[in-house]
Amino acid sequence: MSSAPALGDRALFPTLAARSYLAHCAISPLSAPVHAAVVEYVDSYARLGVGALGRWLEQRAALRGRIAALIGAHADDIALVANTTTGVTDIAFGIDWKPGDRVVLFDGEFPANVTPWQQAAATFGLEILRVPLGGFGMPGHAPDGLAALRAALATGVRLVAVSAVQFQTGLAMPIAAIAALCKEAGAELFVDAIQAVGVVPIDVSVGVDYLSCGSHKWLMGIDGCALLYVSPHRSAALVPRLGGWLSHEDPVGFLMGASPLRYDRPLRARADVFEGGAPNGAGLAALGAGVELLHSLGVDTVFAHVQRWHDAIEPELLRRGFVSLRSPDPSRRSGILALRTPVDAQALVRLLGARGVVVSAPDNHLRIAPSWPNAMDEVPLVVDAIDAALREYGGASAAS
Repeated sequence: MSSAPALGDRALFPTLAARSYLAHCAISPLSAPVHAAVVEYVDSYARLGVGALGRWLEQRAALRGRIAALIGAHADDIALVANTTTGVTDIAFGIDWKPGDRVVLFDGEFPANVTPWQQAAATFGLEILRVPLGGFGMPGHAPDGLAALRAALATGVRLVAVSAVQFQTGLAMPIAAIAALCKEAGAELFVDAIQAVGVVPIDVSVGVDYLSCGSHKWLMGIDGCALLYVSPHRSAALVPRLGGWLSHEDPVGFLMGASPLRYDRPLRARADVFEGGAPNGAGLAALGAGVELLHSLGVDTVFAHVQRWHDAIEPELLRRGFVSLRSPDPSRRSGILALRTPVDAQALVRLLGARGVVVSAPDNHLRIAPSWPNAMDEVPLVVDAIDAALREYGGASAAS
């Protein structure tokens, strides 16, 4: 079997049970190359023990560069952390806050990009401001989101935290425009990018100060590892309150006899200061394989393929009484086609799952989220499964 990915070809997923897997925005299934990378990692430690370490340290160093290339960053600005939430928490507790500093959050955010800021607010005496999402491109809303954000920033704001793509609706936020407003107001910008990196082109050079993204969704790795980007303009000002023994300069020299044991070595003034302890090596091996597949295809290519998929299925669902939450503005679209359903969304997820179609519905927003392995000829299969599920639901409702 070739390890080269191809659009609309699931040959690299030979054990995937679903007839159509449309939940990449939740957890991606493992491709054969990712599965093989994890096995190789585990087998190397089974054979060599500590002797395997050097090889995987080299892999991680190369991985930083490959990840950086996906988001327009430099390898030195990337830390490899445990998950998206860890990245958010590292920054929320790593900024040199002053009591009364304000943080802007958006309504409808996933809790991973809310709770750490709430905890930081309680710890450091911060004030949280909230901005609604509707004006950023949701159907039926006036396009006044940036004006609302500008008004909030005018009150004096230290940091804005936003998801690059909103998990419920698939709304892609205008990160470059938000970054410009933050720069104008002297505010910092944090981006939760777990619903973007790997399917939506993203470039931190537009003015993103911090970005966190886990690996088990569109990057097609496994859970338990993530990337954290810290702009080189912000690194020196951070206070790594959550640093660990590997956060120091030359943290392991004493283990090799190269330098004496000391506790006063300076902490690193770059992103990897947050790599405080031993990492999830198997997860990073998986992430490396997933990233290579994306580099082979190109994120722009993946994004265009997913939009063709959405374009094909969306009108079919509208004819069946679904209400699309997809933005009418193509620049506000993502890998997620979110819909309001004419029947109970959770019941529909179960009925479709029984027919081999895997979707997700957090907060009762049905999400259809294909990626590069999904073939266009899956669309009629999914539509037929939806028709059958709606008939079954109607029959069950009538019987009850």
